[in-house]
Amino acid sequence: MENLIHKLRQGRLQPGAGITFGTHRPNPVERIRWDAAALTEGCQVGRKPSGEPYRFVIKTYGCQMNEHDTEMMAGLLSAMGYEPAGADEDADLILFNTCAVRENAEDKVFGEIGRIRPLKYRNPELLIGLCGCMAQEQGVQKMVLEKFPWVDLVFGTHNIHRLPQLVTRARHSQDTVLEVWDKAAVTVEDIPKLRQDRVRAWINVQYGCNKFCTYCIVPYTRGAERSRLPQDIVGEVRELAAGGVREVTLLGQNVNDYGVDLGDVTFAGLLRQVNEVPGLARIRFTTSNPWNFTDELIRAIAECDKVVEHIHLPVQSGNNQVLKRMNRSHSREFYLALVDKIRAAIPGVTLTTDIIVGFPGETEAQFEDTLRLVEEVQFDNAFTFIYSPREHTPAASWPDDVSEAEKKERLQRLNELQAAISLRKNRALAGQTVEVLVEGRSKTNADVLAGRTRTNKLVLFPGPASLIGQLVNVRIEQPQSWTLRGQLVDVPQGALA
Repeated sequence: MENLIHKLRQGRLQPGAGITFGTHRPNPVERIRWDAAALTEGCQVGRKPSGEPYRFVIKTYGCQMNEHDTEMMAGLLSAMGYEPAGADEDADLILFNTCAVRENAEDKVFGEIGRIRPLKYRNPELLIGLCGCMAQEQGVQKMVLEKFPWVDLVFGTHNIHRLPQLVTRARHSQDTVLEVWDKAAVTVEDIPKLRQDRVRAWINVQYGCNKFCTYCIVPYTRGAERSRLPQDIVGEVRELAAGGVREVTLLGQNVNDYGVDLGDVTFAGLLRQVNEVPGLARIRFTTSNPWNFTDELIRAIAECDKVVEHIHLPVQSGNNQVLKRMNRSHSREFYLALVDKIRAAIPGVTLTTDIIVGFPGETEAQFEDTLRLVEEVQFDNAFTFIYSPREHTPAASWPDDVSEAEKKERLQRLNELQAAISLRKNRALAGQTVEVLVEGRSKTNADVLAGRTRTNKLVLFPGPASLIGQLVNVRIEQPQSWTLRGQLVDVPQGALA
């Protein structure tokens, strides 16, 4: 172990090498079911000698996958007897569930880890842990060992189910406990989850990605594609719907590839199965890769009444040369044809996308191709990003030849264009009545409720908390670029009781 740590600090471990301290990582990928007795054997219960419970905080960065991973970690800790803390100052365990997709996300995490260091002096029992996609990077592991010695625990994306053992080890160790698996060894079903949202739920259907876009670190941090069995997914949805959940979002790095490792199973078929679950109102999914968005999948979305009319379809660039350098499997022409096919089959569908500006080698003319594509497609929203080199990706070794000033200027132009398109499309909804699933109170006004249409438009309107979890009709009165403000109409009988 000392030799491994020395190599890590010297930067001599090769990309993709497994780093596991204090445990054996099994080689074959296998499916197992959560067994509280077996998988927490020897773990310390979540209570102090005084009888008071240990308390935890989990800070989550990044995508919906991370949000769902946090729910699993919270569930595991709760199963040990830990309880959520109201603030960092009250916690005995603080976990940072991190994102590695962009450099600024990593900077935020390290800044936060530095900020909470004084809490260790106030509470000697406080454990600080780093997990998620950042923890899979050897550069991050090396930095933690060298510059953040007050971090007690580091683990990655493939061994979340071992959190009880890892926390127990960290409580009895003077050194940083570092356990990172370079690939998934097991797929664990039935891990307990602590969900804060009683209306909506995330459900993993697939893990990992085999696409290896040249800018993307996800295949390195999440591993190869693995699909859950359809009966396990449908069973989880049934349980959630029976408990009052109205909407589920099926998660995967590339949901189109769901089932390719299972044989005669497809994502379209899974949608049809989930659509039959009683009590469920809406089904969403993310994320999709354009190149294998099949006719079968389009038909399933169109024919399943619970599958909503919203598709997130990352394009990344509107220029074929840039797309080729990105190792995206679609061309501009293919993408535009797919958009036409989707809109012809699914009336009223909304489309959102991801776009990167300033990719290595991107010229002004190539960026303008992206602007023209955005204008042509008329996305309802776009998540836009400045290119950020990621460790071990092919693009990280290429000259980053677009200046920071050019990147920021391009991002501003793109965002201004998209904001204008979004406002124009939302203004067309003025005076219309839309169905809204009420998700909760507005974050800025307790007298205002927030919810979404089937097409994923955020709607704000005054109303009582008794409507949370209900489907209501709202007349749109004040459309804005990113939100729709309105008033309730036709309140369901008994909803205000």
